[in-house]
Amino acid sequence: MSPVNTAFGADLTGLICAYRFHPESGRFALSPVEAEAWLARHHQRAEGARAGPQEFIWLHMNLSHAGTEKWLRQHLALSDIFYESLHEGTRSTRIDYADHTLIAVLNDVLFDFSFDASDISTLWLSVDANIVVSARTRPLRSVDRLREAVKKGETLRSPVELLIHLLRDEADVLIQIVRDLAMRIDSIEDRLLGNRLENDRGQLGAHRRLLIRLQRLLAPEPSALFRLLNRPPHWMAENDVLDLRQSTEEFSSVITDMTAMQERIKLLQEEMAAQVNEQNNRSLFVLTIVSVLALPINIIAGLFGMNVGGIPLAGEPNGFWVVVAIVASFTGIAGAMAFRKQRD
Repeated sequence: MSPVNTAFGADLTGLICAYRFHPESGRFALSPVEAEAWLARHHQRAEGARAGPQEFIWLHMNLSHAGTEKWLRQHLALSDIFYESLHEGTRSTRIDYADHTLIAVLNDVLFDFSFDASDISTLWLSVDANIVVSARTRPLRSVDRLREAVKKGETLRSPVELLIHLLRDEADVLIQIVRDLAMRIDSIEDRLLGNRLENDRGQLGAHRRLLIRLQRLLAPEPSALFRLLNRPPHWMAENDVLDLRQSTEEFSSVITDMTAMQERIKLLQEEMAAQVNEQNNRSLFVLTIVSVLALPINIIAGLFGMNVGGIPLAGEPNGFWVVVAIVASFTGIAGAMAFRKQRD
């Protein structure tokens, strides 16, 4: 064995962690060398032995390493659909059953998620009766929570239970995101009711874009799971089917909460736009009043400022005050008409 294969995350493996689960003895952490040895023994077993309640292994891979896919092809007989999904441009959530294997494409938020629509990446899964392979290009929060739980000693009965645990962690992360967004939107709503508009329109737009992208990527997941539950694989236990159905219903409720949050943001944006339009109308009215009040004096000043003969009151000693009275009268009449029209 090459020495470079003895450390996690090496360029030739891309292995982040590996665990072996047994229904009786529990879970064991494996090194890359031990994982390769387990896979070699597994390939030597009879095909019929895979359907029983045997132990299974979980391999979590880092696709940012150039040698990860090569290592997977060398040591595992995964479905070609799984490898094709790694290179597809679309990242919509889906779960397919092909070649006696569950192939899932899930979307999750990054580990350092900062409420940005771009902080979403993809997790690929291949799940069969004895081998679970998860692969990602960037650190993701849900799968990291699962890895931390297993690291602390949590045991899993079957590969499907691992998938259920991951889906529930994903739902918990989404619930926390919705709660945090609700708190932010509550703060924006309080400022809106207090007529203290700041940069809230930009924040609401960013939050709405985040929810729209999350819903667009995650909304197909419950439908895909329900289609799977209608015709589950033969190696999936009945208890796992029930737990997966419950997890799917919880995930559907999260999607519904996200939709309601979008509608709330939309209403706040409309209310905010109405307030901005009202302020603009007030400013436009003030500008109109000023223009109307200044119109008589501008017209009269223009007329009396012409250098032509016959200008009235030019020889009168009180001509200035007469012109002031005329301007004031016309200004008062124009102002009264403008304010009466506004009241009407």
